[in-house]
Amino acid sequence: MTDDKKTIPAVSVSYARNGSSTKANALGMRPMQERAYERRGEQYLLIKSPPASGKSRALMFIALDKLANQGLEQAIIVVPEKSIGASFHDEPLTKYGFSANWIVVPKWNLCDAPGSDNGGKVNSLGAFLDSDDKVLVCTHATFRFAVDKFGVEKFDNRLIAVDEFHHVSADPDSKLGQHLGAFIARDKVHIVAMTGSYFRGDAVPVLAPHDEAKFDSVTYTYYEQLNGYEYLKQLDIGYFFYSRTFPETYADDILSVLDPNEKTIIHIPSVNSRESTKDKIREVEHIIEALGEWQGVHPTTGFQLVKRPDGRVLHIADLVDDDPAKRDKVSAALKDSTQKNNRDHVDIIIALGMAKEGFDWIWCDHALTVGYRSSLTEIVQIIGRATRDAPGKTRARFTNLIAEPDASEEAVTEAINDTLKAIAASLLMEQVLAPRFNFTPKNPQSGPVEGFDYGEGGYDPIKGNVGFNEQTGQFHIEIKGLVEPKSKEAARICTEDLNEVIAAFVQDKTTIERGLFDEELIPEELTQVRMGKIIKDKYPELDEEDQEAVRQHAIAALNVTQQAKQIALGSENDIERKANTALIDGVRKFALSVTELDIDLIDRINPFGEAYAILAKTMNEESLKQVGAAIAAKRTSLTPVEAKELAVRASRFKKERSRLPSIDAQDPWERRMAEGAVAFMRFKKEGRYDG
Repeated sequence: MTDDKKTIPAVSVSYARNGSSTKANALGMRPMQERAYERRGEQYLLIKSPPASGKSRALMFIALDKLANQGLEQAIIVVPEKSIGASFHDEPLTKYGFSANWIVVPKWNLCDAPGSDNGGKVNSLGAFLDSDDKVLVCTHATFRFAVDKFGVEKFDNRLIAVDEFHHVSADPDSKLGQHLGAFIARDKVHIVAMTGSYFRGDAVPVLAPHDEAKFDSVTYTYYEQLNGYEYLKQLDIGYFFYSRTFPETYADDILSVLDPNEKTIIHIPSVNSRESTKDKIREVEHIIEALGEWQGVHPTTGFQLVKRPDGRVLHIADLVDDDPAKRDKVSAALKDSTQKNNRDHVDIIIALGMAKEGFDWIWCDHALTVGYRSSLTEIVQIIGRATRDAPGKTRARFTNLIAEPDASEEAVTEAINDTLKAIAASLLMEQVLAPRFNFTPKNPQSGPVEGFDYGEGGYDPIKGNVGFNEQTGQFHIEIKGLVEPKSKEAARICTEDLNEVIAAFVQDKTTIERGLFDEELIPEELTQVRMGKIIKDKYPELDEEDQEAVRQHAIAALNVTQQAKQIALGSENDIERKANTALIDGVRKFALSVTELDIDLIDRINPFGEAYAILAKTMNEESLKQVGAAIAAKRTSLTPVEAKELAVRASRFKKERSRLPSIDAQDPWERRMAEGAVAFMRFKKEGRYDG
């Protein structure tokens, strides 16, 4: 790896730093908390908001109101792990203008209590339910065991607040998911669910659709959060590859992406990943050796002391060490509240399974992850460690360091999977970090929306327009031929859940393989056929027109972001300077660069084109050829399901143009629809498709 490669982020987004997300109102609430509090009367409330936006405090405000004014008896706060329970310790809210303080009797914060999640803690929860006290904090596990023991009826007329809600799943094997389904069916509790991820990162929904429909959502986007910071103005997301030749490890190349002057959390690879040497202790030693000369261990904190060539001594927290006494000492030093505002307390944290969800270190400039992690949700949580606002911190970045494929077939297959997952994570984060898109059809009745700036010439009634509202961080984009959602649920998906749709699309292996490496690809096979199938599978309850509306909104959001990114990053020679161009300029320039922004044009863009351009800059050319060849070798002919989807598109083509698509057409997409329709008829005749 050469040093110039580390200057190529997959995406770089800049923010205005207007300070709004950290300013409090007269009740002591920041904007996200105020927005959530306005919906405090809802029985079922889902708060989607990034790390560090103040979800814990928002819940305190809502819970106190439900206890004082909505007739609920008690509030039970449920967190995924004990360490997150500290977020719900006492808070003097009246000091900042609120009507009551947040108080948890110490014996009812079960996250602070010794012992296992089962047993005594379950009995304590039972005792709490029979008491007059108001608030209890426990882990997801303790809560599951308690519901099993006492039954859902025992919790009637109480608030159940679930933090890190993406841990819940509608899968029949998920106990917490099943319990929540039972609570909703009984309809005798209030539920507040909170998550910093807008998706689970796997194919299983968080809740069954009929349950999710009962929740009122409050969404506070990454864009709003970061745009409203005081200090942090730029966030870079990138994946980088290193050449691995035995006996070298990633530690030999780590200084190509690790800047010792940046406050960094390094997550070393999971023992099951290709990047792991299977000796985690030696890997940590290897990283320390690469950073400088070891000077011993700090007697108070347990941090490793390492002297750099320039004489500076780094304080490195090793959370990988298997010795519980050593690791607990380091962990306690990191949690020391007296050092929270001391930037010089620690320089680098090395972890494996720790320092992710709920870990708060505001000074972190760089989250460096070696090897692919288990899910997109985990990556979003890791990125969240670096997106805290702190004095003097103007730039943060996330880097995924991955081994390039080697020549053996087995390793190539595994490497391809890791590479595709890293790209999927990067594409999804681009959507999460971008402003929100509000798409509307362009027609003679169209007009400007109040609060949106439509650029120098203002709103043009003849052409398609792009407006931006800096206050809310939202775009208004007019697209000719766009289908609007009819049902309330489809409208909600287009407003709230496009990132979940895009997550399913970019994680679909066939989609991303073809998008990156199929030179004969007709983009509509992905944007219409593959995305269409994903929407049908994900939202079977929607009718065909609403499914098409969701498909169009999702592909428009993905492709507009990708085209804007290309403009923002600029040419190869100018990449570093233009990386600071706001994505907003790119969106407007893309829309104005075409004669007319219509849905057909958007469907004709390969959503993975820009990702391939970044990949080609970061991966060795020979390795890239290997990956392409391995994927090309797997390519299969049309399946019955794909043929049916193409036949549906051919039928729509006929309705719009009063003729069937032609097998001899000049347009490759029209030819492909015609081929699909013919193949569909053949499959039906052969009995290979009975749908």
